[in-house]
Amino acid sequence: MKQHTINTDYLVGPVHCYSGELGGELVLFDTGPPTGEAQACLREQLDLSNLKHVVITHYHIDHCGLVSWLEKETDASLYIPYQDTLKITGHEERLEKLAELLLQTGFDQKYLEGFLRVMNTDEVFPQFPEKFLTVENDLPEHLGIEVIACPGHSQSDLVLAGPDWAVTGDVLLRGIFQAPLLDIDLETGERFRNYESYCTTLVKLATLRGKQILPGHRNSIDSIDDTILFYVGKLLDRAAQLHRFSSKDNVAHIVGQLFGGGQGHPFHLYLKASELVFMRDLMRCPDLLRISLDQIGLFEPVSEKFLQTVYT
Repeated sequence: MKQHTINTDYLVGPVHCYSGELGGELVLFDTGPPTGEAQACLREQLDLSNLKHVVITHYHIDHCGLVSWLEKETDASLYIPYQDTLKITGHEERLEKLAELLLQTGFDQKYLEGFLRVMNTDEVFPQFPEKFLTVENDLPEHLGIEVIACPGHSQSDLVLAGPDWAVTGDVLLRGIFQAPLLDIDLETGERFRNYESYCTTLVKLATLRGKQILPGHRNSIDSIDDTILFYVGKLLDRAAQLHRFSSKDNVAHIVGQLFGGGQGHPFHLYLKASELVFMRDLMRCPDLLRISLDQIGLFEPVSEKFLQTVYT
């Protein structure tokens, strides 16, 4: 696999895309942001006239920002995660129900107005291509790509794996704690169960042991186990902060106490709210996390911290 590194203006820094010949055809994983620099990078480092497949790990702007551009510039087939296609086609329904969730967590109407403005711009979702396929259902078998749903950054996150490698998008951001966002499951219309999905993802990530990890940002990932233990350790550290609050305190109040009131970008406050909802679910049902870690042989290293956090 060839790595293509493209600068971004986002906090995560440069983004990595990957390309390679699979089944005798040129495949690109992720595209980089919608910038002239990203376009120049792909023009210089790829034979766009020979590009057959563009596969997206998740529909965030730094990973899929050039999908519509590539639709115009190439004859490649474009593959987008199924959950992201639901977000786009059900955009209004999703935002309406997400606003209801945020109201339930204690945010006020003024905050919601700012949040909805952000969510209705290209700042979060770039332009969608006119024609696309879904990664899960439409990838040709001869490419030999295993598609693994691994919610860990958003509910749509996919890991795309070959015999000895795995393109992980933002699922394994090195040195950065992350949990799936508060969201709507558009197949059920209910809240996306991000904590339950996270526990399932930990088990799936353990299946990547021994593969070369091709991450979306930062350096390469040398150890799946070390990365999982880092995430779980940070999760338990942050969940322990909830002990200072009453179960009656709403999420918006806790965000204000921990992160400085209602100040800040509406989307960043949404990220913090997502994290807190996730951790409250953990504290209500800690055994889900313990069972997942037991299953992959990683509970013992965090057992003391786990017991201190969830049973104090």
